[in-house]
Amino acid sequence: MPTAVRSHAKINLGLGIGSPRPDGFHGLATIYQTLELFDVVTVTAKAAESTAIRLTSNDARVPTDNHNTAWKMVELALKMLGRTAEVEIHIEKRLPVQGGLGAGSANAVAALVGLEAELGIADFPPFEHETLEGWGTLRHLEIAAHVGSDVPLFLIGGTVLGVDRGQQVYPLPDIEPVWCVVAVPEIGVSTAQAFRDWDALCAAEGLTAEASAVKLNELSRAYASAFEGAIPRGRPGTGSSGVLSYGENLAGPEESALVRTGISSWIQNDFERVVFPQHPSLAEIKRLLWGFGTPEAACYASLSGSGSALYGLYLTRGDAEAAQVRLAHAVTEQQVHGVKVRSTLTRTLPRTAYWREMLLH
Repeated sequence: MPTAVRSHAKINLGLGIGSPRPDGFHGLATIYQTLELFDVVTVTAKAAESTAIRLTSNDARVPTDNHNTAWKMVELALKMLGRTAEVEIHIEKRLPVQGGLGAGSANAVAALVGLEAELGIADFPPFEHETLEGWGTLRHLEIAAHVGSDVPLFLIGGTVLGVDRGQQVYPLPDIEPVWCVVAVPEIGVSTAQAFRDWDALCAAEGLTAEASAVKLNELSRAYASAFEGAIPRGRPGTGSSGVLSYGENLAGPEESALVRTGISSWIQNDFERVVFPQHPSLAEIKRLLWGFGTPEAACYASLSGSGSALYGLYLTRGDAEAAQVRLAHAVTEQQVHGVKVRSTLTRTLPRTAYWREMLLH
């Protein structure tokens, strides 16, 4: 019987980028956060004398050959396992393609989960008590890192620190679920071009390799410190909202919502510095998601990855729905440079729920 797997989206709670490296990559420091939004990846697999992979999708933009990350993941996993199999993968797309939400990378991990379930290799859910034991984690992380820089985060889920080029991942204490509005404008952002623009900015500002390393090291330590300071619900120091409190590193009542969600005002996405000048509509969408000066203002709003998707985080569903209304009104009045925008209401997804709900059947 085919195995259907939820393939969840992610957002970046901050993204620091370094100068270009000799290997062609960029050093990164980021906090990944999985969302309830998902594609569905269905896998059928059986042992065979030789490996044959077939991939289909309901979205014509999804590659159906070995350029697809799910295909690459399954092919590499079988080689590393020393197995051969006939595998069929179907990707039901619900998430935007190339939107900065990690959809393709999540598909890859979902395909791996489905493959191992079909071949009887692994039991699910693999995580208990929010540990990384029980699913051959190191082997899977090695496979994932070969497929893509942000693929490994989906082997952990929840709130995750990513460093190096993003493939070195470490689980952090989860923020308690908060409401999230994901806004996807009908424009494309080239990640390759965004990196080229970033490289030009680094050259103009004189960001050396040494200064870049210092920046990312300090940023990753700051991220880890902010999130490792989480105080779970019910313990002393929990905010009145009931979500995780991350200490008293911020002062002033205007920033209390940021403290209660663990998202500090200094957490930024470096891509905004080069993407927003090229796409002013994205900056305007972020402003609308924030809703500064309104009772329903966001705790935090940002571009996710290099975009084009943006998001806002909110303490209540009502606040999130108000953001959707603001955005819809602005689109109707053509206040977003005439760009059409689709918004979706969702929530952040903690690690245990991520794995508990991964298999559909």
